[in-house]
Amino acid sequence: MGMSIVVKTTSGEVGGEQRDGLVAFLGVPYAAAPVGPLRYARPEPHPAWDGVRDATVPGPTAPYFTKPFPGLDPVPLIGGGWVKGDDYLAVNVWTPDSAAKGLPVMVFIHGGAFAVGCKDSSVNDGSQFARSGVVCIAINYRLGLPGFLPIPGVPTNLGLRDQIAALEWVQQNAAAFGGDPANVTVFGESAGAMSISNLVASPLAKGLFRRAIIQSGHGGMTRDIGIARRVVGKLAKFLKVTPDAAGFAGVSDEDNLKALERTTRPSFRIDLRDSTGRDPLFGITKFAPVHGDDVIPDPSHLALAKGAGAEVDVLIGTNAEEMNLYFVPTGVREKVGRLLAWFILGKVQPHARKILKAYGMGSGKKPGQVFTDAMNDMVFRWPARRFAEEHRGRTHMYEFDWRSPALGGELGAAHGCELPFVFNTLACCTGPDGIAGENPPQKLADRIHAIWVGYARDGSLPWGEFDRETRQVFQLSKGEAVYEAPMPAAPFAA
Repeated sequence: MGMSIVVKTTSGEVGGEQRDGLVAFLGVPYAAAPVGPLRYARPEPHPAWDGVRDATVPGPTAPYFTKPFPGLDPVPLIGGGWVKGDDYLAVNVWTPDSAAKGLPVMVFIHGGAFAVGCKDSSVNDGSQFARSGVVCIAINYRLGLPGFLPIPGVPTNLGLRDQIAALEWVQQNAAAFGGDPANVTVFGESAGAMSISNLVASPLAKGLFRRAIIQSGHGGMTRDIGIARRVVGKLAKFLKVTPDAAGFAGVSDEDNLKALERTTRPSFRIDLRDSTGRDPLFGITKFAPVHGDDVIPDPSHLALAKGAGAEVDVLIGTNAEEMNLYFVPTGVREKVGRLLAWFILGKVQPHARKILKAYGMGSGKKPGQVFTDAMNDMVFRWPARRFAEEHRGRTHMYEFDWRSPALGGELGAAHGCELPFVFNTLACCTGPDGIAGENPPQKLADRIHAIWVGYARDGSLPWGEFDRETRQVFQLSKGEAVYEAPMPAAPFAA
């Protein structure tokens, strides 16, 4: 055990643990427990406590379920599963020195399809950021039904409102941990990055952060409230409750998780296409932020084009082979034939045949590889470039191009692979079932981690800005910026 260090927050004193040249404060609440009448309500300030609250254990998480993943260990990436308890709207703080003044602050928002994950995954342990002179903070937020289901009579986007409440807490409390509230960089991956893309443009998050790092995310994955309510109706039927606040209020966390699990099965059929015939989530998840409320008044591309978020510096990027995470372990990339590829894409996109043709279907390339290439660009890579094009502030773009040797060398630069490099936590993802495979390059982790730290410190990056004409994208493993032509997906994306 290290020495206990006490810090005073807006709700009371917390005792963290000093070890190996940094101090960790785990499970510090930023909002009242989302239980009882607060379960489907906007986040409220946490009631004050007396004495010193123990902040040496991470504490509870939002309810979520884990599923085994063929050939890969998901635990380092999403945590070990639901830790029960009420006070899960909490943060972990890692600081080099709580008595310091004016250190850069980085706030991490985890991914997990708006339905799984937590602040406590070993891949996003913030210790190395603290060792690099940063106050690193990781947050929990409401997931699944309470977080991202627009139930009539319930405030929309509660998961995003939680994130905003956490960022407000950071503004009030960063200095107590040695940080500078005027120098906050928010960063996140996957659903966390999608969330940040929306916060960049949200009027409710204005002034809460200086910079944003968006890893494998963009603002395009939001739904119209009316369309998202189709999920409400279907889940209410499954739970045998009325499709409103009163109906869902009586459902236990366990039954909510059963309903959520039901939405992940192929038998759960629901049409979530918008007026253009597209499902912006590509069928990956039924849960997502909604636009048309006070959090996200307009879809982000429209908001950005009008100048929303122009005062925020943005570093946005993707991994070269995002969909490999979903298609390689499951065998989809190997097995999918031309007809099935058309069928799957056709359910979420009006121009499936043209898209697949643009990516080489019928040219002798394996149909599963063509399908994967098209989905990499349609789901992740091209919409991230569109976000960069529309953002009116300072914008830089990266591509994570290192290929993981996991799954017999087939995983490649898949979704999530950049995380252990960013956090410099390769050890937890190395090995026969680790996402980084055997012997990943520590040198590359040192370099990528240093780029993130430098950006958080003062916004500096070793390459030029991204714009529509010069299209500079920095390839992280090659260490150079290149001109990147628009993708074949461009004419077909929203």
